[in-house]
Amino acid sequence: MCLEIGNKVAVIDADIRGIVTKITNEEVFVKDADGMEYRFFKNELVKIEVDQNELSKYSDINNPMLKAKTQSKKTSKKSLFVKDRNETVMEVDLHAEKLVKSTRGMDNYDILSLQLDIAKQKLEYCISKKISKLVLIHGVGDGVLKTELQYLLNNYRVKYYDASYQKYGQGATEVYVYQN
Repeated sequence: MCLEIGNKVAVIDADIRGIVTKITNEEVFVKDADGMEYRFFKNELVKIEVDQNELSKYSDINNPMLKAKTQSKKTSKKSLFVKDRNETVMEVDLHAEKLVKSTRGMDNYDILSLQLDIAKQKLEYCISKKISKLVLIHGVGDGVLKTELQYLLNNYRVKYYDASYQKYGQGATEVYVYQN
């Protein structure tokens, strides 16, 4: 396969797509849509010209089961989750680099304590101002912060669950604050 800089490529064994930025002997550097650059061997990549969903628009479907499946997807699905338009949602990013200018001189315990203090302050602020939803963005990591947040939230009259995967991925917890 002949790859050139600027080609759109997809990785065979992973869900990574991007544009070729640099080519050395057998290695190809690919930059994805988020700006992250990866290094792969040429045999791990496939050149793509058009996205798969673009190609499927032009395919002729004769199979009745496939026709029924594509037609059912076109109908709009009504979500059971209804968001109040006037609902206020507070988002708090608990990543250390977002909270302080520099973490120099801080060990993991200091950073975790700072993150938990900020989470507690924001939760109490939401309770006092009658804000019903709080999203705590903690990241994926080893799960230490997430576990500590759950322990903290168990001390309050709140309900918590994983936030929207579509919006936050796996690294966020949504907290519903019960109001009187």
